[in-house]
Amino acid sequence: MDLLVKLGAIGFTEYEAKTYLALLRDYPATGYQISKQAGVPRSMVYEALGRLHNRGAVFEAHEGRASLYRPLAPGLLLDQHEREHQRLMAQLRAGLTGMYVQRVEDRVWSISRRRSVLSYATQMIHQAEDELYLVLDDADLEILRSEIVSAAEGGVEINALLTGEAGLPCGRVARHAPLESELQELTDTLMVVADGQEVLIARTDAETQATITRNANLVLIARQFIWMELFAQRIHARLGADLLARLDPTDRAIFDSLVQERLEPGLEERHGRGH
Repeated sequence: MDLLVKLGAIGFTEYEAKTYLALLRDYPATGYQISKQAGVPRSMVYEALGRLHNRGAVFEAHEGRASLYRPLAPGLLLDQHEREHQRLMAQLRAGLTGMYVQRVEDRVWSISRRRSVLSYATQMIHQAEDELYLVLDDADLEILRSEIVSAAEGGVEINALLTGEAGLPCGRVARHAPLESELQELTDTLMVVADGQEVLIARTDAETQATITRNANLVLIARQFIWMELFAQRIHARLGADLLARLDPTDRAIFDSLVQERLEPGLEERHGRGH
């Protein structure tokens, strides 16, 4: 995304953005000089300069019959926009939150796009008060890690099944073997179960789409699935070679793909609720 597009994202018109960028490159300058440098029609450059001047983005000085312009320093300009944005967000948050009433219902909803899915997952983690059950790949863990750690520091019980290589320094954490993840189609899967009340399940690939529900039965199934996967990791850590040898070939292949050292330290000593 080039600078013209980015300036447009914070409220500049195309001509305003071109005018401001031209001034950054060469100032002080007259409207005529800016028009030539920016490629803005002369009939429009003074209108753009007037709007920028009214917003404090450019300064104007008069020398004889000519007007000269210089830009507000980029740092000051962006600080100004950031403050205005924060003020607007605070006003919107207060106004919109006052209109919204959370309703308890058990419909199954869907949302699309990775950014929206991860934003909702972040909100679920942030609002959790008691426990979180999670399935995370490396990409999702990188984005959600700080929120998960903050939840743990606030006393929320963390139970996480990781399908990648990254680690998580809190809670009950186990790694899912790559073969097992592939067989269960957990690769690129994100699951968040918050306080046993709501679940988000998503495939975080290019066409990210998530299912979200407070249906008690579906939440229970998702929570117990993660609990059982963590339980299986604990059992495997205690299995001897003689017991592994009794498994049928398919199950043995899965267990062989598990490596005891991949189980996070301390997992065996911590026990979750809801056995």
